[in-house]
Amino acid sequence: MSAVRLLLLSLLCALFVPLSHGACAEVDSDTEAVAGKGFKLGCISCKMRPEVEASATVDWYFKAKGEADFAHIYNYDEEGQHIVDERFEDRVDWSGSKQSNDIQDASIYLFNVTFNDSGTYRCFFHRLLTYDFYEYQTVVSKVVHLTVVAKATRGTASIVSEVMMYVSIIGLQAWLYIEMVYCYRKISAAGEEALRESANAEYLAIASESKDNCAGVQVAE
Repeated sequence: MSAVRLLLLSLLCALFVPLSHGACAEVDSDTEAVAGKGFKLGCISCKMRPEVEASATVDWYFKAKGEADFAHIYNYDEEGQHIVDERFEDRVDWSGSKQSNDIQDASIYLFNVTFNDSGTYRCFFHRLLTYDFYEYQTVVSKVVHLTVVAKATRGTASIVSEVMMYVSIIGLQAWLYIEMVYCYRKISAAGEEALRESANAEYLAIASESKDNCAGVQVAE
């Protein structure tokens, strides 16, 4: 029966995983944008202890190709967004955590990407963790190397990831099928064994009854 429980547990996990919300996963940003289109610069920093209250502000910096230093281009705090660099005026919008000072997703969206937007972007989380008797300040940074191209290309990593995803799905389906066949055979074998035991018990009961009847006849004679 352990195999049956394992199969049921796997099926329950498969059913409930899509229903879970609010989990934080630090997914890397895409790194290739198409000129003239929009692009999301991803930046995610998850708290190690979700139960701890926190607040955060975010700063983005940009260093274009050929430049030596980073320039402060964007800030987001409890008052909203502030575009600092005129090169990004009216071209940046907040795409991170909404309606919460506990920011874990600090992504921003670039409109009308140009070739001049190629370069290195740095995202800084200035997070204040609030405990019962003290507060603790942390700073976390992420780096995104962005390349702007004229036409979208599909990288090898994307192809490999998609292939691995399909292989994983097929492997999981094959494993579930094998488990179902195994459980079915085990249950069938157990049923046949129970039938054999029942038949043997019935045969023994009939034989015992016949023996008693024969003994009764002999006594009567």
